[in-house]
Formats: sequence, structure tokens, C-alpha cells
Amino acid sequence: MEHMGLISLLPPIIAVILAMITKNVIISLFSGVYVGVLILVGGRPLEATMETIGSYLFPQVADSYNAAVLVLLFFIGGFVGLMEKSGGGAALAAKAVNFINTRAKAQVAAWFGGIIIFFSDLGTPLIVGPVFEKIFDKAKISREKLAWIIDSTSSPVAVLVPFIGWGVYIMGLIKQEFDLLKITTSEFSTLVSVIPFQFYAILVVLMVPLVAFTKLDFGPMAKAERRIQTTGALYWPDSKPLRRAEEDVESTTESHAILIWLPLVVLFVTLFGLLISFGFPVKPVAGSDFRISLSSAYFFAAITIVILMLIFKVKKFGEIFDTYTAGMQKMVYVSVTLVLAWALSQVINEMGTAEYIVEITKGNVPAFIIPAILFAVGAGMSLAAGSSWGTFAIMLPIAIPMAVALDAHLLVCIGAVLSGGIFGDHCSPISDTTILSSTGAGADHIDHVKTQFPYALVSGIIAFIGYVVAGITGSAMTLILAIAILVAAVFILSKLNARKYNKEVGV
Repeated sequence: MEHMGLISLLPPIIAVILAMITKNVIISLFSGVYVGVLILVGGRPLEATMETIGSYLFPQVADSYNAAVLVLLFFIGGFVGLMEKSGGGAALAAKAVNFINTRAKAQVAAWFGGIIIFFSDLGTPLIVGPVFEKIFDKAKISREKLAWIIDSTSSPVAVLVPFIGWGVYIMGLIKQEFDLLKITTSEFSTLVSVIPFQFYAILVVLMVPLVAFTKLDFGPMAKAERRIQTTGALYWPDSKPLRRAEEDVESTTESHAILIWLPLVVLFVTLFGLLISFGFPVKPVAGSDFRISLSSAYFFAAITIVILMLIFKVKKFGEIFDTYTAGMQKMVYVSVTLVLAWALSQVINEMGTAEYIVEITKGNVPAFIIPAILFAVGAGMSLAAGSSWGTFAIMLPIAIPMAVALDAHLLVCIGAVLSGGIFGDHCSPISDTTILSSTGAGADHIDHVKTQFPYALVSGIIAFIGYVVAGITGSAMTLILAIAILVAAVFILSKLNARKYNKEVGV
């Protein structure tokens, strides 16, 4: 294998370290690219600058596949911007209030509300949180519990949906590596096949109704629940909630649920109608056909919501158009991140980074343990940097070639990287979704992080075990084992917590 040896590890290591220090993915990725190019051109800074721009950044944007992905992201951004500002999400969540008469139903309703707003991981906390906070207060459910629920239905749900911004971003990273390795499998079918191996995300999402129906609270969350049930106090005496009730996020005075469900129906019907015309699900759909279908679906869905917003007089046309373009502008950061990720992938491919890692691990590290290692490394990186997307950008260009060269199960390895990124992002106090979950629930941020971490850690440990098993078997049935372990673990932890509490109060 051709590689540059130990020095080939420098670009990804610099990207990781800077991501942890600066908390800025763009600076980190660009630095990794530049250092790699600097090494490739023999240490000449001016030439490295010109090469970085002319040979590694421009070609990524000019590539027809990459350009199509970037255009698609803007379609998605505009649509999500309209959905978030339409008020339909709050109306849809509010309709569930009529059916809530128990603590379990309140928790499951908030959980379901987070799932149906799958199209926006950052919108979920700010839509669901303010709608349900009064319901939770009335049912004597802690604000920490609400923050955990909306955090568990933001990025963990978004990463499981292949046709929103998250999926498009991940498919772009996968496609880059598949092209370099001459793998002809569709990135769409690959990502769909990876879903059963996203153990952490699935366990986190399922844990919410499990805890709600069985009342199996444990750790600091159990203390928070006892606090509000016994004293009625929403917060601990020293808590500082990120948002008070009177500071509700922007809402529409009169909102309509149709502003959410009808555009989504149009989106699904258009997308799957076009995919079926290309042979889905009997025949694999080409990546270009999928991107055209998805772009068309988001375009027609956006037209639908624009018409509805005009009919219901939510905003004037000029304001609606401004909202749409503002949503597109939010995708600039994502697009720049993706371009830099593609460039970094090209750099480490030319330096032979993956080949070097394969050479030093082959014969020393068994192939079955690689997914578990990828999960652990991705989790640590994401936890420190607070960014799952940055973790995906750095880890997938290394993980995919490693899996192929060492004959590890490719789908399991991809799932491990995605789950590791989500675990770190879910636990990190500097993650945007974690902060927004505290904000949306009107909870103290540190209280949210402290109460959520034990729940996340349980799912993380089980996911790690799942990747060891799946690394051996390669079977998606491992997910059933992981779910069974989760049920048993929550039950045991809850019983131990209850026994400890009974001893403390002298029962």
C-alpha cells in the first residue's frame, strides 16, 4: 500500500484537535486540508494556498454530483425555514393536548411531537418545548425530563431520516469514499441499509416511551422527578433556566396544523411517486435520480406551504419569500462544511492515511472490533467538539476505506461512526441541540446535561456492546438484542435507584 507513513495522520489529527479547541468545524477542516496540501507540495506555503483553493476546493464545487448535493441542501433549507416559521408545528403539537390526562401520556405526546417534526433537529426543541412546558408543569413532570425528551427526538431522529439535510450530508460523504474505492452501490440504498445499525440513535429514541410507560427513572433524573412531585418546585434553588415561560420563542397567534401535515404529504407523495417511476423499491435508484426526485419533492412541498401561508394570512408574500431565502442561507454553513470535508477526504486519500492505518492495524486488531473502536473514537471526538457533523466529516473518510481493506462489515462501521457522533453530540454541554433543548424546555442547562447523561450513557454502553456483536455477525438482528438489553438495564437501574432512595428515607 502506498502512503506517506506517520505524517499522513497529521491532517485528520489537526482537524480533530482544532475542532475540540475552537469548537468551529470550518476552521478545523480547512486547517486539516491546508496542512495536508502543505505537506504534499513540500512545505511551500504560497503554493499550498493556491493548490488548496485551485486543486482541492474549486473542483469539489465544480463536480456535477457535489453541485447537485449543494443545490439540494438549499431546497431543503428553504423548506425547513418556512415550516419553522409557519406556526404549524406548534398547532399540531397543541392538538395533542386534548388527549393528555396522565403523566405517561404527556411524556409520550412530547416524544411524538418531536418525532413528527423530524425535518428540523434544531426546530424540535423550540417548537415542542414551549408547547408542552405548561402541560408538564401541570402533570408534575420535571423540566429536566422535558429537555431530555426533546433532545432525544432532535438529532437522534434526524440522523435516521435519509431524505432530509442530515441524510443528504451523510450521503455526500459516503459517495465521495465510494467513488475513490470504485464501489458502485448507491449511497441512498447504503444509508437506508445502515439504519438498523444506528444503535445509539434508535436506543435513545425508544428509551423515552420505555421510561414514560414503566416510570423507570434513575440517577439525577429520578431526583428531579421526586422534587417536582413532592414539592412542586420546577427548579432546584440554584438553577438558572435558559428561558422563562414569558420569554416564549416566536410563535404565530393563530396557527394551523395543516401548515405542517399537508406540505409533508406533498413531499412524501412526490418523492416516492418519482422514486417508484425509477423502479424503487424493486430496482436500485441511481443517485442522480434520487437527488432530482428529492429536490422536486422539496420544491413542490415549499410551493404548497407558501400557498397555505397566503391563504391563512400567516405572512405577506414578501415576508414568506424572505423566510424561504433565510432558510436557504442557513445551509451555507452546511455547504461549506461539506465542501471542506470532501477536500479533506481527497487530501488524506492522496497521502494514504487510511492505507497507513490499515497497515499498522492489520494482524494486530481483529476486524470484528473495528466498529466498536470507531464508535468510541467518534463519541469522544463529538463529545469534546460538540459537533456530530464535524465528526462524520473526519471519521467517514477513514472508516470506510478501513472497513473495506480490513474486511470489516462496512454497514456496521458506517453505523458506528454515525452513532458515535450522535452520542457525543447528545451528551456534550456545548452542542447546539443540547443548548436548544435546555432553552426550549425552560430548564437549567447544567441540570439538563446532568440528568440526561446517565440515560445517554446506558444507551451508549449498550450500543458499544451491539457493535462488538454486529462486528462479528454483521447481522441487523443485533438491534433486537440491543433493545432487549436496554429494557433490562433500565428496569434494573430503576430498581436499584428505588432501593437506594428507600434506604435514604428510612423505608
